[in-house]
Amino acid sequence: MASLQQLINEHCALSSDDQAWLKGLVNEWHVLADTSFSDLVLWLPDRDDEAVFWATAQIRPTTGPTALEEDVIGESIVYDDEHPVTGAYLSHEIVATSDNQLNAGIPVDTLAIPIISHDRCIAVLERHTNRMGVRAPGALEDAFLEVAEILTDMVHHREFPVDPPSEPNLSPRVADGLVVVNNDGRISYATPNAITAYRRLGHIGDLEGERLEEVTQRLGLGLATVGQSFTSDLRARAVHEIDLGNRQASARLRIIPLTVAGHPAGILVLVRDTTEIQERERQLVTKDATIREIHHRVKNNLQTVAALLRLQSRRMTTEESRTALHDAMNRVAAIAVVHEILSQAHSEAVEFDDIADRILRMVGDVAALSGRVNTRRIGSFGLVPAAAATSLSLVITELLQNAVEHGLKFTTGQVELRPTNTGREIRVDILDDGPGLPPDFDMTATNSLGLSIVTTLVDDAGGTFTLRNRSDDPDAAPDEHGTRARVTMPI
Repeated sequence: MASLQQLINEHCALSSDDQAWLKGLVNEWHVLADTSFSDLVLWLPDRDDEAVFWATAQIRPTTGPTALEEDVIGESIVYDDEHPVTGAYLSHEIVATSDNQLNAGIPVDTLAIPIISHDRCIAVLERHTNRMGVRAPGALEDAFLEVAEILTDMVHHREFPVDPPSEPNLSPRVADGLVVVNNDGRISYATPNAITAYRRLGHIGDLEGERLEEVTQRLGLGLATVGQSFTSDLRARAVHEIDLGNRQASARLRIIPLTVAGHPAGILVLVRDTTEIQERERQLVTKDATIREIHHRVKNNLQTVAALLRLQSRRMTTEESRTALHDAMNRVAAIAVVHEILSQAHSEAVEFDDIADRILRMVGDVAALSGRVNTRRIGSFGLVPAAAATSLSLVITELLQNAVEHGLKFTTGQVELRPTNTGREIRVDILDDGPGLPPDFDMTATNSLGLSIVTTLVDDAGGTFTLRNRSDDPDAAPDEHGTRARVTMPI
């Protein structure tokens, strides 16, 4: 199914301002659909022929049965002078049909609302009401329909919606709770859900007849406001969202001013009980803090292990034993660096550049004991998932140590770390300017523990690992020498 933007690009000629406003309307029109118990369809005129209209967006109500069994997005009205959409577009007036026309066997009332911008009709919003499922008259139905008529007039004069837009995952909707406030600030109607939300916050009694501002302030809640102060938000002629809450309960209010012919007609307040949402957020914060604390303790334990290995290496009598323990210490230290970064992070991915730079310094300090080695990073790793960070850190540690010990043979030289993050995989090149690999070098026949670790980790991650002389690269310079280790790992 094509999107609103795709259909506009394909069929219509609208200014960027009109397109932005229509997208805003589609983002907020659920309020009109639910209060009018109607399906809504947005029709836009064809760029080449104003007698042709395209259905570009559609929504069904959550408060009543649908009047449109099938999706109509992408369909068109062609040269139909009797159609209410055509009539509304040409007359700039709202066109209603109440003769219960049948649509797939369902009696449907239709209302076509022209949307006027600078004395020009830019679109027609069509309301379809299923008369077979009309709710029995009552206070809720009367209040909803009264609000729907006001919103219809506001859409007609391009006064609804207004900024700021709602947040799809957080902002309240009609079904969450609705309060209608008169021009004098008194509540004329509140749905049961809205009353329940206020009672959870501490209000006693009903809301009808009360002044919303006074009722809310009497609760004595800590207010996290969006926009101006709470009092100003309730009185201002602009949309605001306000969070109310204490440790027991919380709610979010979306305040929408209503107008008729440009004059104030009261306030519509959507109320959502966010107690469970706030509780989940608190649980997530606690869980996140616990995970970071675990990473911190693991880092401390690994640093202790590395210190013990260092002490043990000093007691070794053979160079081979000291080297083995020192290599093990570096591996443990590399893992500790990852856990240290994760203990400070607030997401499931880490900025790996910091980890790589610490490993470079660690390897550089070791190389400084026997030669003058310059280590540097060219490029960025970007964000690396936490699940891949440990393996990648070990791979880099082994290859950097290999470059210093075997590529440069602990003499003076340069080692470069060149990462590239494509978003799907990370490619890491580690280059040294040593003498290079011997002609008979066979990586599959070597008994190097470091290369075995790298090969195993890369294979487990579904990546690739190659080691060859830089002079063998197709784009190598004539005087280029040394080795290039290349690792590619999917992320």
